[in-house]
Amino acid sequence: MSASAASPQLFIGLMSGTSLDGVDGVLADFSGPQPRVLAHHAMPFAPALKQELLALNTPSDNELHRAALAANGLVRVYAQTVQALLSDTQTPARDVCAIGAHGQTVRHQPGAFDGTGYTLQLNNPALLAELTGIDVVADFRSRDVAASGQGAPLVPVFHQGIFGQPNQTVGVLNIGGIANLSVLHANGDVLGFDCGPGNALLDHWCQQHTGDAFDNNGAWGASGSVIEPLLQAMLAEPFLHQAPPKSTGRDLFHPTWLTHQLSGDVNANPADVQATLTEFTARACVNDVRRHAAEASELIVCGGGALNGLLMQRLQAGLPSVRVLSSAERGMPPLQVEAAAFAWLARQTVRGLPGNLPKVTGAQGARILGGIFKA
Repeated sequence: MSASAASPQLFIGLMSGTSLDGVDGVLADFSGPQPRVLAHHAMPFAPALKQELLALNTPSDNELHRAALAANGLVRVYAQTVQALLSDTQTPARDVCAIGAHGQTVRHQPGAFDGTGYTLQLNNPALLAELTGIDVVADFRSRDVAASGQGAPLVPVFHQGIFGQPNQTVGVLNIGGIANLSVLHANGDVLGFDCGPGNALLDHWCQQHTGDAFDNNGAWGASGSVIEPLLQAMLAEPFLHQAPPKSTGRDLFHPTWLTHQLSGDVNANPADVQATLTEFTARACVNDVRRHAAEASELIVCGGGALNGLLMQRLQAGLPSVRVLSSAERGMPPLQVEAAAFAWLARQTVRGLPGNLPKVTGAQGARILGGIFKA
């Protein structure tokens, strides 16, 4: 498929999230009233790179050196994804206005320690610009934290643009490694925040006990039974009860956290733990929808979690008066939404337009969320 539309506004968005399963990239055309995804390409991480990115989420030896090399390795995967998108659409690099690439988050501590805190994404946008010959927009999250925001989620305003409905409140739930909720109020107000863990703990437990990277359609979890005391202990996590704005990541929901939760259930059936983790993920999201989007008519789910049938069932069971549906039913497949959002953020930056709103993260509103690295 050629991208040679009349007066195209072509941008590439790259997303590599907390799940650490690889890169999703899209080539999107913003010349019409709604963005049109011309191509989507998924590029998995090599096992060694995935393991190094995961290891760099916790303190370890020689971190600066290792992080710099991991960033280079990540960017090479980004560049391969870009080249695949260009090849699939027969699009010359010169026709693409910019690439939006936020990098791989390895530490996330907004507001901590000194009142500003930090969020750290491994990336080398200068190298990506050199490898692709396309301008790169990056540093989205650190820009938002500098403006007193949470640095996550960054996409609720994009969600509003593609999923918002006049005179209706709609929830958009992105379930990646971490789950985040956008509340698109009927009056036009937008709220966005992290709910808690998405796929990160589910994938970790599945990998550890089955060797599979993820629980395909939630089938393994569906074979188990929820351990109610364990579920209640997990739901007592203080983060889940904080008021937004709030964000989280592997700094909190990591394997050691899970080990601590399991200290009284060391002999639990692994499938039962998976069932409990699925219910925990769903319940954390459901509770936030009830608190902050009680009047929502529907909950649109995107990210990898939308492909987990058991998780989708548990969301619907917890929200019987809300229609829970995949973003595919609203015109954009689940694995394309967040990548398309970063293409949009790149476009906003290039055009000098806002990429965020104060009500989304509690910041004063960073006018331009990214920094541009010229090719």
